[in-house]
Amino acid sequence: MKMVKSLLLGSAAGVVALAGAQAADLPVKAAPVQYVKICSLYGVGFYYIPGTDMCIKVGGWIRAQYDYGMNGSTTFGPFRGNVNDRSTHNSVWRTRGYITIDARNQTPYGTVRGYLDVGFSSTQTNGDQGLGLNANRGFIQWAGFTFGEATSFYDFYSVAATSFLPAWPSSTTGGGGWMVAGYTAQLGNGFSATIALEQPRTTEIIGQGATPSAIQAGTLNLAINPGLAAGGAGAPLGAVGYGGFQAPDVVGNLRVDQAWGSAQVMGAWHQVNTTYYASSGAFTGLGAGHPGDESGWALGAGLKLNAPMFGPGDYFQSQVNYTEGAALYAYALQRFTHYYRDGDTAGYGIMSDAVYGGTVAAGNNTGLNLTTAWNVNAAFEHHWNAQWRTSIYGGYAEITYNGEANAILCSLEGFGNGTGVGSTAVATAGCDNDWSTWWVGSRTKWNVTKDFYMGVDVLYSSLQSASAANNFLPTAPTNGAARSLFVGDQDALSVEFRVHKDFYP
Repeated sequence: MKMVKSLLLGSAAGVVALAGAQAADLPVKAAPVQYVKICSLYGVGFYYIPGTDMCIKVGGWIRAQYDYGMNGSTTFGPFRGNVNDRSTHNSVWRTRGYITIDARNQTPYGTVRGYLDVGFSSTQTNGDQGLGLNANRGFIQWAGFTFGEATSFYDFYSVAATSFLPAWPSSTTGGGGWMVAGYTAQLGNGFSATIALEQPRTTEIIGQGATPSAIQAGTLNLAINPGLAAGGAGAPLGAVGYGGFQAPDVVGNLRVDQAWGSAQVMGAWHQVNTTYYASSGAFTGLGAGHPGDESGWALGAGLKLNAPMFGPGDYFQSQVNYTEGAALYAYALQRFTHYYRDGDTAGYGIMSDAVYGGTVAAGNNTGLNLTTAWNVNAAFEHHWNAQWRTSIYGGYAEITYNGEANAILCSLEGFGNGTGVGSTAVATAGCDNDWSTWWVGSRTKWNVTKDFYMGVDVLYSSLQSASAANNFLPTAPTNGAARSLFVGDQDALSVEFRVHKDFYP
């Protein structure tokens, strides 16, 4: 019995020892390792790139929209060469998507930041689809400097903040981006000042005697006589355009950002330079001579006021601009000659930075007559609650020409004495190329979540047309018979429905 007991105890001890040995051979669960380390230096969504001190944030967004009354373009809107007939695209689809990359790290002189925004835009009208790849942001910021594709330092009023539809005059370059090289100094107490060299804002320069190689509706070389968008035969405007790129625009601003809101005053210098005078009715190059360069300029002021007394998050924003020879500081997305036809009436307005004419041989050559342009924008947004908000926005813009420029334009349109230059410039009575636009709209957004919204924007815009002699505009023959369009103011109604989803935190 004693022997049996000893055998059993020994066997049990052996089993325990064997089990312990096997347990020692089992793998031990490793402690969790953070392969991607959160970077809290620059806000939510940043992570350290493994093995470096650089933080990166990857995000993006996707958007789908349907527009009506925009003449086939979600950017330029109803007044770009709109013949308003059975061929007009009143409806248009658009999808856009972008991936954003924001990389930052420290240097002895502060944070250096690289930012890239690349994506695609697809627009469809009546089965014709256009797909484009582009980058509307790509810049480096360091020690107060900004280099690359960003937004103009002249801009203040944010079109996208209170509206979907951008088809009206403003200074904003936010949608497509703008080439800049600038320095911003922080002055304390919310004040800052910036000086920058920027991509020139150029529209058309019109010189008498030049004949564009093609007349195409909706382009800067749009003909006035006969029929701004009909494409018929006749004497077109002399759309000469700018000479070569010689100097960037110089832009400066003084800005303040505080608890009550923001304000900014800004200015810009712009070189206005063209090619040559005509010689015997045609451009012959160097032998024809050329007008001297002129200095275009723009001045602006903007104001944003927070209005919590109406509701949390409510605010008012506005901006006013006055320009000479630099119209795109007031008409950034409206750089084309305006035209809209409704039945037997049509409204039009010529867009340019300067007008000139004559020849050196005849001694009636003029200098560059700079075009005056100004506009005002204003908007108010009310937050009904955390999810719903509505904005109301509107504005006014105007283009005016001096007497000599108007006479040259009238002659090119067929409403002058045929020379339209120097002291001989005479416009037919009733021909006046000053024109204006005004608009009012409202947008409502439903923020389903913080990164997903749906909304509708409704815009009413009016083109206050230039005036033609005898109140009619000659046009190309229709069905073999001559026909005339009466000149009159034109109105348009545009609507956009949008669905938008952000990717980043």
